[in-house]
Amino acid sequence: MVKAEKSAGQTGLLGIYLNDHLAGATGGVELARRVAGAKRNEPDGEVLRGLAREIAEDRDALLEIMDALGVPVRRYKVIGAWAAEKAGRLKLNGRIVGRSPLSDLVELEMLRLGVEGKSALWGTLRTMTDPALDGRRLDGLFSRARRQSAMLDDLRLRAASEALR
Repeated sequence: MVKAEKSAGQTGLLGIYLNDHLAGATGGVELARRVAGAKRNEPDGEVLRGLAREIAEDRDALLEIMDALGVPVRRYKVIGAWAAEKAGRLKLNGRIVGRSPLSDLVELEMLRLGVEGKSALWGTLRTMTDPALDGRRLDGLFSRARRQSAMLDDLRLRAASEALR
């Protein structure tokens, strides 16, 4: 276990680390909502809406952890991630107008990568011995991220089959 030091250097590094994850979580929430909205009338729509809600809850949990650890939010990183997700919508997908099956595949892959990063975050925080961190809560967040990753992988494989046949 790594003991959480409250020195300026360590708090600074922890702050950078957590703010980078917060930026990623911000982009992830936006992407999850977009994917769920695009699939709202399809069989996986409800599953994706539930996943988007969970991803937003996980971002909120990170904000609570940052507050408990005394780590300030670096708004410029959050705004940058939000803007990057919006700009990512402009990617070429093989169609002039509308979504292509390739959009579904790439977005599900991006979501899965984000969830893998979130899983690593919860695991990393679990190694710290800081009274502000609730080990059981981190274990629950880690387990949920693993479940989300498996679900996204199933959706991704179906999207790949659809897009690349």
